[in-house]
Amino acid sequence: MSLVVEPVAGTGAPLARRNPVAKLGAALLFTMPLVVTLDPVTPAVALAVELVALPFFGIRPAVLVRRAWPLLIAAFGVLVSMLLFAADRGGDLLFAVGPLDVTTGVLSSAAGLILRIFAVALPGIVVFATTDPTDLADALVQNARAPERFAVGALAAFRLLPLLGAEWRMITLARRARGIDTGRNPMVFASTAFALLVGALRRGVRLAVAMDARGFDSDLPRTHARVQRFARADLALLGISALLSVSILIFTIVLGLFRPIIG
Repeated sequence: MSLVVEPVAGTGAPLARRNPVAKLGAALLFTMPLVVTLDPVTPAVALAVELVALPFFGIRPAVLVRRAWPLLIAAFGVLVSMLLFAADRGGDLLFAVGPLDVTTGVLSSAAGLILRIFAVALPGIVVFATTDPTDLADALVQNARAPERFAVGALAAFRLLPLLGAEWRMITLARRARGIDTGRNPMVFASTAFALLVGALRRGVRLAVAMDARGFDSDLPRTHARVQRFARADLALLGISALLSVSILIFTIVLGLFRPIIG
């Protein structure tokens, strides 16, 4: 229960108070080099910069680590997949396990992918951990000129997301009360997941009908209770993020050019 109620970030941090669109745009700009490069150096440098920036967002590292545990599962899956199915096994041979040759090239590729997972996911976690969903929806409409129906629908979906965990536990307890032991049976797990999906679809349909009945489907302009202002500090955040992104990309290119000389 502590993982649910304990906040990830403090609201008084300087970057946590910035406009939600500015924070979202800064995260997208910063992760651009990770899309166009494949080496492990770029995500490593980007991840180091992100860790340095965490205190400015008021992020509590201990709580963040406990909530980001799915990334560890993804990283382990990438490592196992690369060790088993990597096509390029160049480099020096470290050890062999049966027909599998573990080389420095395989580990370098796996490290690059794992670091890229963390470097891409961390900015998104930081943005949503320091942003109120209502403020994000308002900022998307007012500052990014997003369609109001999309923004309100995304806000409703974001608000309902925590209910999935509670409904999963309710379905599991209901099946145990009927004598169905969930255990580790993959068929029971798939059946529970399907029941959760059906319930989510039904709730989504009811929510859509209720929102349309309240006028969210009309083309009339809507008013906003809270005005989201895009200040100079928000522009500075976008500029600094773009500058860091370009700097990391240039550093990676220069390092790649001088690596044969150094080697």
